[in-house]
Amino acid sequence: MSAQDYDSQLLESVAVRRRRLRDAVLFGAQRQRRTLDERHGKVVAGIVLGAVLCAGCVGWSFVSHRIVGKSTYGPSVPVSTTSQPPATSTGTPSAR
Repeated sequence: MSAQDYDSQLLESVAVRRRRLRDAVLFGAQRQRRTLDERHGKVVAGIVLGAVLCAGCVGWSFVSHRIVGKSTYGPSVPVSTTSQPPATSTGTPSAR
């Protein structure tokens, strides 16, 4: 056995040992649950990402409406809530 073979074998065994130790620290003794845990992490990450995107859209809408100062959903001129009867002119003087 040459020194080159021994060195490559040693490096490979060290890499395998490190990978196994890392997996043991991350996942513990329950290796079967690893794929389930990874899926749960992806689901939670997706929900968080969706919530952040929704919050960003709501914030952008709020800021843009504040800057522009008018809404695209309603009239841009405020409507008065007090109403006055319309003035009618018939052309004849009214008798008092």
